[in-house]
Amino acid sequence: MRMNLSGAVIVLTGAASGIGAQLTVQLAAKRAHLALVDRDEAGLAAVAARAGAFGTVISMHKLDVSDEAGIAALPAAVLAEHGHVTVLINNAGVALAGTFEEASLEDFAWLMNINFWGAVRLTRAFLPQLRVEPAAQIVLLSSIFGLIGPPGQTAYAASKFAIRGFGESLRHELQATRIGVTIVHPGGVATNIARDTRIGKNVDPVAAQAGIAQFQKMLKTRPEAAAARIIQGVEKREKRVLIGADAYQIDIIQRLLPVRYWRVIGRGARKLSAITQAKG
Repeated sequence: MRMNLSGAVIVLTGAASGIGAQLTVQLAAKRAHLALVDRDEAGLAAVAARAGAFGTVISMHKLDVSDEAGIAALPAAVLAEHGHVTVLINNAGVALAGTFEEASLEDFAWLMNINFWGAVRLTRAFLPQLRVEPAAQIVLLSSIFGLIGPPGQTAYAASKFAIRGFGESLRHELQATRIGVTIVHPGGVATNIARDTRIGKNVDPVAAQAGIAQFQKMLKTRPEAAAARIIQGVEKREKRVLIGADAYQIDIIQRLLPVRYWRVIGRGARKLSAITQAKG
């Protein structure tokens, strides 16, 4: 059954920038009411002002999703503003540069606490509210790195594979309820996540910045398009959403070559890097 988002109350994390900011504006245009969550208070206010032009109810909640106590208190704050919750979109996420040996355990813990535990804690916190809705949806942002594990992305891939596994098991557990689960695998989306990548404790900062700059050039899908596809997935209550031609290609290659996929994908990434360098 298609979900009508007009009048729905949507909790959205990572709302201040990138895909989250575009989701905010596009959902407001569909007349959804929004509880916006981000640690960037100024960015949150700016995107809320844009979305406010559509006349829907918008509340802002300054919160770092690694804050366990803050998450526990969030449902009461949202209910006080909106009365109920229809959709939870776990969009907040961070990236980390460095191989397994270069990144410290503290680096790993920092990333997992945001990308994985943040989503798990938010889902647990809002599940009681979602259970009483006639129809509800949980959206989990994984990645193409939740489909493949490239070198230099051990922490990030671990978090995104964890999100995928969590979401798939949760979907099966909730099958007899009115709550759906949508897992999203974006390809290269042109947001600031690469630019804002944290550099691991033992990583050469010059080499890391060069790698980040090259990776940024490979991000082709616009955040507006990514947000529109996620919203479509929520409205259709899709179980799995791939975003971008690169995500579809990687999905196929991984299925065909589950062990040797990096021979193909890595070669393509190196070729694309060389092309972008030649173009300057």
